[in-house]
Parts: sequence; structure tokens; C-alpha cells
Amino acid sequence: MASDPNEFLAETGRDLMGGIDTSVPHSARIWNYWLGGKDNFAVDQAAGDQYAQMFPGIFDLAKAERAFLGRAVRYLVSEQGVRQFLDVGTGLPTEDNTHQVAQSIAPECRVVYVDNDPLVLAHARALLVGTPEGATHYIDADMRNPDRILAEARKILDFSRPVGLMFMGVLGHITNYDEARSIIRSLLNAMSPGSFLALNDGTNTDPAFNQAQQGYDNTGAVPYLLRSPEEIAGFFEGLQVVAPGIVPVPQWRPDLGYAAPRAIDVVGGVGKKP
Repeated sequence: MASDPNEFLAETGRDLMGGIDTSVPHSARIWNYWLGGKDNFAVDQAAGDQYAQMFPGIFDLAKAERAFLGRAVRYLVSEQGVRQFLDVGTGLPTEDNTHQVAQSIAPECRVVYVDNDPLVLAHARALLVGTPEGATHYIDADMRNPDRILAEARKILDFSRPVGLMFMGVLGHITNYDEARSIIRSLLNAMSPGSFLALNDGTNTDPAFNQAQQGYDNTGAVPYLLRSPEEIAGFFEGLQVVAPGIVPVPQWRPDLGYAAPRAIDVVGGVGKKP
């Protein structure tokens, strides 16, 4: 399989190129670059490096977010018995993706990914193959359309049983706070009691982080809004928040021996629908 994105796209069909603009940086591809992946373009690498010049901690931040995803999924599968996940805003595959973590513990887990980027979907369908006992499925949808997400997800997931709903570093793309909260509520309202929300997002508490994000937004890429820790905690309103609460992600049930190399400007947590 081709490791270069352009070769990969040639193999998966030129029709995909109609939806991919390689002249403008894209957040999913930049995050892939920060995580050490190969599924990115020169424009993404340049934007990622420019961001890192203003905020060098972005590489640690990206890795801390990915580690939090793994710990949250392991907690939900191992300690809460969750066997279904709806991962909204998938991003490009790297290591320890949701289905890999979940199905390594319980092979029967069913995972539905949601994204609306053609490159993300092409890579996901080719690379994210689940276990025979479970299911791994992909929905081409915008997170702003929860009705479509639910309609497609119901083909794979049983909403009469608990679901782990995941938003990992993506809700900043919804710059209207009320709209972001409404998206979460619409999806959770369709899920059974005992379902969980697992979420993290970047905070606006570091001036260097804010400056780097503004520089990124000025490139013409889709803007991303950093929010206050209090606003991010507001996404969990009405849920039973799991200890230790909504905290910087390295502090959320850290693995034995895990320590962030610096303060991480991302908070997250897990909440249970009563």
C-alpha cells in the first residue's frame, strides 16, 4: 500500500480528488503530521511547523489527546461494559484508534466513525479494519447534521443499549457554543440511559496557544475555536461526570508511569447519561 498520500489517492480512485483541496491546510492532516503520521501534504507540514514555532507544545498536546482517547475507551470497555461507540470527527487513522483499543479488549465491540472529509474516509475505509466478531463502520456526514448521523448509526448500533459517544478535539470547529451543545444533546437524547460522553478540547488559557491558533485560522483553513475550561465542562451538563472530573487530559485516570512532559492545554472527561 502506498505511504505517500498522492499515491494512495491514485489507488483509491481519482474521483476522491474532487473533494480534496491540497492547496489549503486541513486540520485532520495537520494532526496526523503532529502525531508522526504520513497522511499529510507539504501544505499541512508547513502549517504544522508554523504553528509549532509559536506554540512548541503542540506535539506533546497531540500525543496527550491521543493517549486520553485510549484511556477513555479502555475505561468504558473494561470498567463500564460499553460495547458500542460513535466516534464523531474521526480524523486520519494513526495508532490506537477507537476500534483498535475497544476490540483489543472485547472483540465484539461495534464502532461507527463519522467524518465528512474525503481523504479521511478513504483512508479509514482502507485501513481501519475491525475484528470479525465486531463491526467497524464509517459515516460520511457533517457533525452539524446529527439527524443523518443517527439515521446511519442505527444501522450498526443498537441505541437501546449504552453507547460511548466521542468528540475528541473536534468541537472547536463548531464556533457557535450553543450549536455545539445542541449537537451533543441531540445525539445523547437518542441514546439509552447508561450511555457515555467522552470529550476533550483545547483551552484558550495560554496566549501562545491562542496566537498559534489565530495564525492557523488566517491560512484559510476551517477555523478552530479554543474555549475556556468552564465552557468545555458545560458540554457535560446533565451528565454524571466520572472522577476525577473535567481536567487536563494527562490527569484523567493516568496510566501507571504516564506523565505529561509539560502542562497540556487540553481538558476532557467522561460523563454518564443517567
